[in-house]
Amino acid sequence: MPRIHIVYCSTKRIAAPAPIGSYSREDVVFLLKDLSGISLERRTEEREAAMQSGGHYSESLPVEYRPTPEYIQLFHDTLRDSALTVARAVGTAAEMIVDKNGFDVVLASLARGGTPVGVLIKRYIKQVYGISLPHYSLSIIRGKGIDENALLYMHQNHPDKRVQFVDGWTGKGAIRKVLNAACANMKRKYGLAFDDDLAVLADPGYCADTFGTREDFLIPSACLNATVSGLISRTVLRSDLIGPEDFHGAKYYREWSNADLSNRFVDTISSCFDQVTESAKRAAEQIGMHPEERLVTWQGIKDIERIQSEFGIADINLIKPGVGETTRVLLRRVPWKILVDRLDNPNLKHILLLAKERGVPIEEYPSMAYSCCGIIKALKGESE
Repeated sequence: MPRIHIVYCSTKRIAAPAPIGSYSREDVVFLLKDLSGISLERRTEEREAAMQSGGHYSESLPVEYRPTPEYIQLFHDTLRDSALTVARAVGTAAEMIVDKNGFDVVLASLARGGTPVGVLIKRYIKQVYGISLPHYSLSIIRGKGIDENALLYMHQNHPDKRVQFVDGWTGKGAIRKVLNAACANMKRKYGLAFDDDLAVLADPGYCADTFGTREDFLIPSACLNATVSGLISRTVLRSDLIGPEDFHGAKYYREWSNADLSNRFVDTISSCFDQVTESAKRAAEQIGMHPEERLVTWQGIKDIERIQSEFGIADINLIKPGVGETTRVLLRRVPWKILVDRLDNPNLKHILLLAKERGVPIEEYPSMAYSCCGIIKALKGESE
């Protein structure tokens, strides 16, 4: 029997965003509503109580403290030691994007961890190919989805271009799954086809199609929060603050400008592009010749589920996979133990040092996709 398919196409016009963030607009345009004048920060105990009574983590912000000297030193040390590695990963991901899309593409980085990576990919393509791609940063929230108005705005301004989503690295793959669902919803709701491919610098979880490497190493920007992400907070979605025509919201911490390392990070990595262009092109070409190397197997989450079972961990959110997340566990959470693939892994020198300083047990666990996993000690109310 014949079927009639009805597609509802959006006719609403989305207004341009007001400038926000400490990057130049040549590097990125944030598709975010500025909520800087509103008190959104809540203590951990308050946020936990709100979430347990039906609230959502995106309705408030954690108190975002200035990074400690320990954090800042780790950032500088890692930036010094890994600049070429990061630059090569940026170049490889950028070459894969160009190979797949040509230059008819808009970069859409996921705020906020994906923003510096999007800036770097844009700069690489501009430096190597002389073409300045549009680059926007937009909000995506677990349990809520992507900012539809941001996608409509990009389509409104670049109707003939493809959109390439960009993030920093993969862990359990949760954001990739949210992105998959969001793109399918945009097709159903508006008749707009967005490719849910996610480009990342590092994909140790094997849940991205486009990546600079699948090696699990510390990306310097993982050491910090707002002060390496354009002074932007986590994103906020609350009905009394975000109207139907608004972008998702965020705060701009202008008062932290003297501690901002956002441009220091992207400038340092960008200065290495000339040294890595040829090796990045070779790496991308090699992956292109062997499609099996870019298969999405979700190996990371399989390993995490096995760890959860073997160690009797009730809440999977207490397992933080990858070097970046493990670093955060050691610096700002209450760790129970750290699992490492091998003790002589050169990517883990700072992990071993931090664990020793804090008296956190280290255990070898070789059969996992990641270099390491941080396991948070189960405390009452510990679920974020």
